[in-house]
Amino acid sequence: MNVRTALVLLALALATIFALVCVLLTRGRAPAACPHRSPVQEDPDGGQSLVFADLTPAELAQVVRYLQGHLGLRLVDAAHAKPSNNCIASVELQVPAKAEVLQFLDGAGARPPREALAVLYFGDQPDPNITEYVVGPLPTPAYHRDVTVRRYGGKVPYHRRPVTGKEYVDINALIQRELQKAPRFLAACCESDGTDLTTLTTAPRGFKSGDRATWFVLFHGVAGSGYYLSPVGLEVLVDHGDLDVSLWQLRRVFYNGQYFANMRDLEEEFMANLLEVVRIQKPQAESVLGSMRPRHQPGSPGPLHYEPQGPRYSVMGNRVTFQGWSITFGMSPSSGPRFFDIRYRGERIVYELSLQEALALYGSNCPGGMSTRYLDGSFGIGRFAYELVRGLDCPYAATYVDRHYLVESDTPKTNQNSLCIFEHDAALPLRRHFSDSQSLYYGGLRKTTLVIRAISTLINYDYIWDFMFHSSGAVEVRVHATGYISTSFLHGQGTDYGSRVGPHTLGTMHLHHMHYKVDLDVDGQLNTLETQDMGYKLMKEPWSMQNTIERLYLRRKRLEREDEAAFPLNAPMPRYVSFASPNSNKWGHPRSYRIQINSFAGEHLPTSSPMERAISWGRYQLAVTRRKEEEPSSTSIYNQNDPWTPTVAFADFINNETITNEDLVAWISVGFLHVPHAEDIPNTVTVGNGVGFFLRPYNYFDEDPSVDSPDSVYFSSEQDPGTCGANPLACPSPACAPHLPPFRYGGFLNLSLAPPPGAL
Repeated sequence: MNVRTALVLLALALATIFALVCVLLTRGRAPAACPHRSPVQEDPDGGQSLVFADLTPAELAQVVRYLQGHLGLRLVDAAHAKPSNNCIASVELQVPAKAEVLQFLDGAGARPPREALAVLYFGDQPDPNITEYVVGPLPTPAYHRDVTVRRYGGKVPYHRRPVTGKEYVDINALIQRELQKAPRFLAACCESDGTDLTTLTTAPRGFKSGDRATWFVLFHGVAGSGYYLSPVGLEVLVDHGDLDVSLWQLRRVFYNGQYFANMRDLEEEFMANLLEVVRIQKPQAESVLGSMRPRHQPGSPGPLHYEPQGPRYSVMGNRVTFQGWSITFGMSPSSGPRFFDIRYRGERIVYELSLQEALALYGSNCPGGMSTRYLDGSFGIGRFAYELVRGLDCPYAATYVDRHYLVESDTPKTNQNSLCIFEHDAALPLRRHFSDSQSLYYGGLRKTTLVIRAISTLINYDYIWDFMFHSSGAVEVRVHATGYISTSFLHGQGTDYGSRVGPHTLGTMHLHHMHYKVDLDVDGQLNTLETQDMGYKLMKEPWSMQNTIERLYLRRKRLEREDEAAFPLNAPMPRYVSFASPNSNKWGHPRSYRIQINSFAGEHLPTSSPMERAISWGRYQLAVTRRKEEEPSSTSIYNQNDPWTPTVAFADFINNETITNEDLVAWISVGFLHVPHAEDIPNTVTVGNGVGFFLRPYNYFDEDPSVDSPDSVYFSSEQDPGTCGANPLACPSPACAPHLPPFRYGGFLNLSLAPPPGAL
């Protein structure tokens, strides 16, 4: 045999092997096609979910035009309004009463009128105040009614209004003028003339009801990086309570542990060599502490999430469906993500699931840090949920949804792509078993979950809000904190309040507490709260009376009153707490959903504090109350600037009413204590900084509903698991490139040059 013949035979052999391999790899496989479908579908229920839909830009504009023409008052655009002007502060959906909605969704009731809730600041009146109007019906308003007294029991004083962007601009101008009174000090301490310093607001703003005086902390401003890590040691107290901006004053100055009456006194102390100055070099962009700029060239791409045949969920307006789930979603400009009419297999599980508030409470030996108790709803949790970065904030191929709002402007704004929806493969079995005895088989189910996510940037911190829907019928709510830590200038015994993370930077300790409302309707509106826990009972062994055994048993209890159902923060509570229906499952147990909390919250503010009632929801890790239409939220945007006389005090919701066979609401607090450390530089990672809770079916079904999942896998030892008929895992979808849209990002387009809240 010559060499040429041998090469031909070798080539034929290789071709035969290749053909056989192709046959083996493709046997039983469908034709190699790569179908894709859009998740956006027509709504088969005729738009019933639109009863909860956020207002459209057109509707927002209609409400503004109506108010401008029907109040008989001159309204100034809030973007330019002075405290002495009248303006529209915000407009959002007025959620209809639950009874009306249920009559419409479940019965033959009429669709509730679509209405808006408008908040107006009336500064140009003999009695300046905040007034709330319900305006409707939309899309063509014809009436408005003042609901302030009904909602809050009286007028809302003007000093409780949130600080507007225009007010921050005017405060900044005052601070800049005052800084010019200490030029030599600024040059020596900070290599600055004051114009390149930026400030961070604190809150609340004083010590008693009616105060409107705010400490502002000064930092070196560095373009392209978080300035929060570069304090210069200077803080100023601004009194901005007067309606006449020209009468605002600098009340106090703090520098490096000392207090001064004003900047001129500080300059005189410096010039007389009576002031200890810590000289800080101006940070350089290439070496600034906390820079997030990449330090290396990009590496090889990481794993990519995509759906081989397109999304398996459908989005219809403000409703998403997925493997038995139906969820209506929305976004409040103040309180953030909210969900209504959550159903599984056609049955309503949750009427409302909504974020209520996010609290950040700080400690420091500087006045700004030690007095800070941010209530982020006042700033706007939903308003500052900006555009998500495709492929990082959410999977590249996720569905992205725009959100619209009207706050501090007469013109509606859009945060495009600010909410994402995707199916998540947890790379973890939801359940599985490998049988190695009696019979040999494997059975399992992948854990895939529908995720709806938004991310709010609230000054320095970024909160990732996740709402997850599992094929087991469970709902998971989770929040992660990232972004920059807030800091103080390191002086004295500063490390009693945190950790040193830079040459002159103290990462200040703080706690994050988040509050949620969960209006569960488990197999109907009327539910009862039941608890279960374990106990040991010492007893004689029945078969051997001379011996004893500690027998484990189940303690069951039905809670009758609200006071019994208010579980203090960080105190032991029953391991099983469930909303129970009066109806039973196949096995005679009440159909129930269990609340399971995952939290390591810090200690609540002492109840002796004069501002504690404003955050009294934080007393409890869980509190269950009777649902009342007049108790829609556990807090108010007005609590931030007057926590001493809170507009809404959650503690008043708990008045020992009966909770047996009633329409009940669970109020859940989760959170964690954060003591910053070196690894929070450049900024905080999400690892270990996530908390939340589950709503899990507990005897609600007769068996795990995921048994009906089309993703189940089962094969025995008598089958060939490599064939498609025996095992779908043996037949992955065709190897083709995912259908990915081009990368675009417009998150900066809607931002003006005006600073965000608190950043000046």
